[in-house]
Amino acid sequence: MKPLFPSLSAVTVTVLLALAPALAAAQQGLTWDQVKARFEVANPTLKADSLSVDEMRAQEISAFLRPNPQFTASSDGTQVAPHDGVWQPLRGTEAQGNFSYLHERDHKRELRLQSAKEGTQISASQHEDMERTLLFSLRSLFVQTLQAKAVLELAKADLVYYDRIIQISRDRFNAGDIAQIDLDRIELLRVQYETEIQTATVNLRTSKIQLLQLLDDRTPVEQFDVTGPFDFSDTLRPLDDFRQIALDARPDLRAALQSVQQADTNHKLAIANGSTDPTFGSWYTFNPSFNNPNDQQSLGLSVTIPLRIFDHNQGEKQRTLIDIGRNQQLTDATRAQVFSDVDSSYAQVESNLALLRPYKAHYKDQATRVRDTVTYAYQHGGASLLDMLNAQSDYRTVQLAYLQLIGSYLTAAGQLNLAVGREVIQ
Repeated sequence: MKPLFPSLSAVTVTVLLALAPALAAAQQGLTWDQVKARFEVANPTLKADSLSVDEMRAQEISAFLRPNPQFTASSDGTQVAPHDGVWQPLRGTEAQGNFSYLHERDHKRELRLQSAKEGTQISASQHEDMERTLLFSLRSLFVQTLQAKAVLELAKADLVYYDRIIQISRDRFNAGDIAQIDLDRIELLRVQYETEIQTATVNLRTSKIQLLQLLDDRTPVEQFDVTGPFDFSDTLRPLDDFRQIALDARPDLRAALQSVQQADTNHKLAIANGSTDPTFGSWYTFNPSFNNPNDQQSLGLSVTIPLRIFDHNQGEKQRTLIDIGRNQQLTDATRAQVFSDVDSSYAQVESNLALLRPYKAHYKDQATRVRDTVTYAYQHGGASLLDMLNAQSDYRTVQLAYLQLIGSYLTAAGQLNLAVGREVIQ
């Protein structure tokens, strides 16, 4: 009897082969530039803060609006009782329409617009500063993920190597070179390597989850990965170069300087608001009750000038003048903070480099050479069990310390980028 679906397996294989490139692409690791681009597009905190810049820009429209003109319609003189027995209520009614407009002097509208634009610039600089801080958090998680991957690979490699030691020990046990208790001790230590793998797996998964949160990405953790060089650069530019870059690029310092400029504009606006603004008016009147037969319709003009005898906006003038000095002091404090941030992060990078150089030049290779030599000697009975275990432990300590130092260096480099205001160390 023939099967009902003779080509089902072939169809399944064909579909899987067709989907294989897509599945591989879905699991392909993202580089730092790709992660950064996704973050700038998708992070909800960053998008919400960008809307505040748009709100400030919308306030520029309100700041430059002219005062609305005023129109008043009124009537008076309507007869409410008969006169000589005759009731003509509309005969003596006076109708009047009044139009008035407040004229702002001393460039008040222009100064309000200038202050609003400067407020938008400050908001944009503060938004860049928020992005700078969030990018540091993103970079730290990216480095943390790369470090977790490296630690996991090291733990797996250590387990593979230790399984080789276990096999050597079993061979020696079968040959009668070691006792059962020694073999049991060696096999019992394998659980440490299994624990390290599980711990590294959990750390890697946690880092990916935190990274996906910043990206506002719902991709399953198993299908998300990042890739990039987990290494350090041995060269470092002079400190003065980073200081100068920070003075030019730090958005919080730029926002502080812009605040001084806005405070100066607000002081000019306060002085302008202390001036007198006249109100021009005109009216048309229809009054058939006048005795003058030619005076039933009339036009009039008026100018209202407030007498600013007591209120010259003195308080606001004084406040805005003080605000200029306050913002100047805040700018000096921000500039000092910039130098402090750059110097501290630069020192941290130098410290990590000072530790990494001998690790890369000597300690890593020495630890590998000692481990392999002692393992070979143990295999042939030339080294004790304790010597072999100590050599393996020293190797793991050195390799793990090296990976942690690279992670510390990359985090310190991100801190230096944060202090400078842009990426100067990749």
